[in-house]
Amino acid sequence: MGITARGVGLLVAAVVLLGVGFRFAYPELTLLGAAAVAAVGYAALVAAWRPRLTVTRRADPDRVARGEPASMTLTVRNTGRLRSANLLAEDRCGERTVPVPVLRLRPGRDTEVRYDVPTDRRGVVPVGPLRVTRRDPLGLVALARPYGAAVPVWVHPRIHPLTAVPRGAGRSLDGRVDGVPHGSITFDSLREYVVGDELRRVHWRTSARVGELMVRENVDTSLPRLVVLLDNRAAAHPQRVGGVAESFESACEAAASIVTAAHRADLPVLLLLAAAKPAEATGPDGEADGPLGPLDRLAAADLSADGDAVRAATTRLRQDRLGDTLIFLTGPGGRDELGHVGALRGAYPSVVVGVFGAAEPTPPGAAGLVVVDAADGAQFAAEWDGVRRW
Repeated sequence: MGITARGVGLLVAAVVLLGVGFRFAYPELTLLGAAAVAAVGYAALVAAWRPRLTVTRRADPDRVARGEPASMTLTVRNTGRLRSANLLAEDRCGERTVPVPVLRLRPGRDTEVRYDVPTDRRGVVPVGPLRVTRRDPLGLVALARPYGAAVPVWVHPRIHPLTAVPRGAGRSLDGRVDGVPHGSITFDSLREYVVGDELRRVHWRTSARVGELMVRENVDTSLPRLVVLLDNRAAAHPQRVGGVAESFESACEAAASIVTAAHRADLPVLLLLAAAKPAEATGPDGEADGPLGPLDRLAAADLSADGDAVRAATTRLRQDRLGDTLIFLTGPGGRDELGHVGALRGAYPSVVVGVFGAAEPTPPGAAGLVVVDAADGAQFAAEWDGVRRW
């Protein structure tokens, strides 16, 4: 609850009138001072009354790519019995506020407001809660309350089409590593027959020996598996334009493009942030612990001050071997970590590095890696299709 400037002035006048009235025995001034105090008290009681409002929201859509249109529809319904007079409401949408007309909202009626959600920048745009301010008729006291929960609108990075996809790494028993376009099926183990299994998978020799039906379990030993490591260290993206690291935005677009291309090709892909928050951690199987998908994680990704994040991430990648193709996306300040990334070539047959926003191209053969220098995500997509290491 807050007292307006008019209310503060009236309280000051009340104190002066009461003091002068009692000090010099002027009952008229004392009466005026008491009336002023009573007016402020009445205003506080009126403003404290809580209107009964129901707030519903509908984002259309709630997930968009950067630059695509998105809107929010807000419906406010008066579920009380009395008319809610002297109400002012505004809805929060990112950094701005949107006025909502509820001044004379009658019982049982509702009002609807539809407005655009800004999608010019990648990120998570919080929309809500609705802020309703109740005032007394004299404007002495104002009380603001939140209504409804906030709804996020996820603004994903732009996705650029990629046509080239990596090949798998078929490892033979003699240590040879071959490129396999679509993976190969290999015998893995035997298990008991379950109703619904195909009879052609029954291993009859073993079934005759153990006395029960046994079926073969096959695995795809060379299915291409991509690991995308996004360098989200602030030191890797030192340049700022209007407070925004454009090289990091381009790296996010490249990561989103690779993840989308892999999903469309039915290839397993794992997105890792060099400096990941606990909610963004992933297990050795490559599945995120949280409910967010890779594009949502890219929308919420932010720069971190952890300067040793890449070294810790490469150590984990060397130990776990999460895939066979590693794509490292960084900015101009991330070139110093290419040596740590290059050390992973023994664990990952294919290692590609994307450097964004650098003033000069990366020296050829840096750490023995395939390096793609690009100004933005669109140029990276064009250069990516030209990489024939796959």
